[in-house]
Amino acid sequence: MKKSYGHICKEKLDTVYNFIKDNKDNYSVKLMCNIFNIPRSSFYKSLTITESMRSIKNKQIQAHILKIYKDSKKRYGAIKINYKLRQININISLKRTQRLMKKLGIKSVVCKKFRPFPSKSKVEEKKNILKRDFNASRINQKWCTDITYIHTIKDGWCYLASVMDLYSRKIIGYSFSKSMDSKLAINAVDNALNLQKPVKPLVLHSDLGVQYTSCEFENYLLGTHLLTHSFSAKGCPYDNACIESFHASLKKEEVNLVKYYDYNSAKLAVFQYIESWYNRIRIHGSIGYITPQQCEDNCKKYA
Repeated sequence: MKKSYGHICKEKLDTVYNFIKDNKDNYSVKLMCNIFNIPRSSFYKSLTITESMRSIKNKQIQAHILKIYKDSKKRYGAIKINYKLRQININISLKRTQRLMKKLGIKSVVCKKFRPFPSKSKVEEKKNILKRDFNASRINQKWCTDITYIHTIKDGWCYLASVMDLYSRKIIGYSFSKSMDSKLAINAVDNALNLQKPVKPLVLHSDLGVQYTSCEFENYLLGTHLLTHSFSAKGCPYDNACIESFHASLKKEEVNLVKYYDYNSAKLAVFQYIESWYNRIRIHGSIGYITPQQCEDNCKKYA
C-alpha cells in the first residue's frame, strides 16, 4: 500500500506535498506527514521526481496542436491536425492526437445537422448524367451547384449559390443575394465560367430546385454551348453530395458561430471564408490533404 501513494489521488497528493515543502521551515516534516497520514518516504521521493521524456514530448506536441487548431480557427479535428503534425515531422498516431486534444479540452467546431422537411409538391424527374460519379480526370470536366440559406438580423434570410469543380473541390463561382431566384443561380455559374474559361464541354449538376429547372436558367445554359445539365433525383441530396458537404462545412465552420447584422456583413464573411480559407488554406481529405487551389495548380502544371 505504501507504493500506492504515487498513483492514487495524485493531484491531492501534489497539493499536500507542496504544502509540506512550503512549511517545512516552520513545522516538522514528520509531524505534518503524520497529520496528513502519508509516509515521509513518499514526501522525500516527491522532491526528487523528474518529469519523464514522454511528458516533456507531449507538452511540445500539445503546443503544436494548439497552434494548428488556432490557425484553423478551431475548425480542424483530430484527423486533419494529425496530418498537419506529420507534415512538420511529428509522426504520432491518430489515437495519441485525440488523447492530447482531449487533455487540452479542444475539439473541432460542430453543429446540429439540419433535417429538411420533405416536400409534397410534384417535381418532374430529369436526367441524372453524373449518377454520383464525383471523380474527374481534369479540371473543368464536372461541376456541381446548389443554393443555401444564411440568416441576418437586419435583412433576414440571404442566399448563397455556389459552384464547385469536382476535380479540385474548389469553389470556382458563387453569388450572394437577398433573393433566391434564377438570377442568383445564373450569376454563380456565370462567375465560374468567367474565372475558369473552359474550352471543352462539361457537365453541370444541380438539384431539381425551381431556380435550376426554370426556363431562364435552361436558356442560359443553352447559350453557353458548353454546359450539359445533370439533375439529382427528387429529395436525394446524396446525388449532389460534394456541394452539400461544402455548404455543411460553411455552416459548421463559419455561419453557425456568429450572428450577422446585415447582408453586407454576411457577404464579406462568405467571401473571406471561400477565398481566404476554403480554397487556399483548408486541406481537403478527398484530394490527398492538399488545398483546392493547390490541386487546381497541380493539374494546370502537368496538363
